[in-house]
Amino acid sequence: MQTEPRIATRGSGTTGAGPGSGGVADGLLNALKRAAAAFRDAGIGYALAGGFAAYAHGAAVSTHDVDFVVRVGDLQAALDALRAAGMTHLESPENWLEKAYDGEHVIDLIHTPSGRPVDAELLGRAEEMTVGAVLMPVLPATDLMVMRLLAFTETACDFSGFLHVGRALREQVDWRRVAAETAGSPYAYAFLALLARLDVIEGNVL
Repeated sequence: MQTEPRIATRGSGTTGAGPGSGGVADGLLNALKRAAAAFRDAGIGYALAGGFAAYAHGAAVSTHDVDFVVRVGDLQAALDALRAAGMTHLESPENWLEKAYDGEHVIDLIHTPSGRPVDAELLGRAEEMTVGAVLMPVLPATDLMVMRLLAFTETACDFSGFLHVGRALREQVDWRRVAAETAGSPYAYAFLALLARLDVIEGNVL
């Protein structure tokens, strides 16, 4: 865990409005900060994940939803904390996450990504970073990459929305660890092979 907070910045060469320019991104960032404050005040272990965590590391800002990882044993407490902050719980048909709404903005509480339960080891690797002027634990770039690559499946393997993240985070990712942890997924291998062909990563990673 790093000792000094990092300031979240957008990645270079990306497009789209960042927080502070109004619209969806600002609303999502406000929901993110409210949720993080609720978890902190309730003493719940968590970490920012998904698109906003990638944003914190330098990728383009997310305009889809807010993702946090929590342990399954803390899930109910996390939902209670969000409810106390005025948010609404919507039961999810998926068995690996729960959803909450802050107005129209979606907050995903992920507890078992790709069949791998969130544990103390994963949360312990989180880095304290400043996101939207609020200090919070953020998953490292390597864990973000592993989590996203393992989510690719035969029916959900559109790489176009994640290539920019690979480019933006490439200097922060342990690509050999990513390759090792995703070795069982042909879709993850295909994504890494594409990054290699695009000269984003070294070919000998595979």
